Amino acid sequence: MQRVAGPLLELDHPVPTNHGNWSNNELEQDDSSIAIPFVNRTREIQDVISEQRLLIAQEMEGYNYPDGQHNITAKSLQDLAPESGGQPIRTLVATTWRSGSTFLGDVLNSHPANFYHYEPLLDYEIMQIREEPLASEAVSKLKALLHCNYTGLDRYLTYGQYHIELFAHNTRLWAQCQEHRDLCWSPDFLSPFCRLFPFQSMKVVRLRLKLVEEFLKDPSLNVRVLLLVRDPRGTVQSRKHRVWCPNHPDCAEPALLCSDLVADYSAAVELNAKYPNRFRVVRYEDLSVEPYTGVQDLFDFFGLDFHPSVQQFLDTHTKVDVGGVSSTYRNSKSAPFHWRQDLSHQEVRNIQRVCWPAMERWGYLLAANSTHQHDFNPLGSFSLTLT
Repeated sequence: MQRVAGPLLELDHPVPTNHGNWSNNELEQDDSSIAIPFVNRTREIQDVISEQRLLIAQEMEGYNYPDGQHNITAKSLQDLAPESGGQPIRTLVATTWRSGSTFLGDVLNSHPANFYHYEPLLDYEIMQIREEPLASEAVSKLKALLHCNYTGLDRYLTYGQYHIELFAHNTRLWAQCQEHRDLCWSPDFLSPFCRLFPFQSMKVVRLRLKLVEEFLKDPSLNVRVLLLVRDPRGTVQSRKHRVWCPNHPDCAEPALLCSDLVADYSAAVELNAKYPNRFRVVRYEDLSVEPYTGVQDLFDFFGLDFHPSVQQFLDTHTKVDVGGVSSTYRNSKSAPFHWRQDLSHQEVRNIQRVCWPAMERWGYLLAANSTHQHDFNPLGSFSLTLT
């Protein structure tokens, strides 16, 4: 994770907390040391909001609105934009570290007019949230973000000033942050800016699935949830390359990873029965082997158009390997299976020894020996039914 020595963006003119008590005369005084920055700041926010509204309208020209498809009635931008009283299409991807969510998150963000909440629990560092005392706090925070309410999220916003990836993946917001650095971490800008967008996506890697039902139960969100699953052997192999993973049991220990996979399976069975139109599971490997078919199917589930901008992203990101371990430019057909060559068979056996219950549930086949490991197809079938 990229870190900087101090806040990337400083608030040059914070909004005074007592501005609601000012009179018009006070705001018009030329010698006021507070009123002029406040007026300028308010005007700057209004200008940025107006500009982004036009940019969104341009992105949405010719868009194929659901208009009754996928149980979504929206026929226009106004039907989807919160600022005009619309109901945005919200998507939430739940998974764990190094399971393909960066790629899928960027696929969703390639869709027109999307506002991307990238790993909003990043400030919890390297841990999994499974229960109290952190569960309610985390769920409340995510709900606030999906409602575009940044008020009271001081820790989140302060953390983001030192960890630029928190906002940098939200490309439409980040473009404005580069031009208006005194606004980027301020709720009075972020909340109305977020409410412009007809589409919101969120990916979380620190919240286990049983807690995600809180979002599905909330009618005000009308969110659609995807659980992204990966072969634990591939996840462990990928985590070996991350300097932040060792010394953190929730990341470094295969037994904990696979215990979560078993718990997520049980939760998935229940959610699939309760919310068949708003909950889905996909394995990273299946999506990678057939990215165009897989993404189009997921977009149908989410109620999103398989837009030319999404197809262009897939054209440029699924055919060759470019960049480092966090890059989303990958030969998608081979990327999920590097573990077969990169892990020794002893390492694979150690993982399988503690992970076979999870692998059995999610349809991952065991490697019998080193020769078999290098050549076999590890993908079997799975179904969301308890036996």
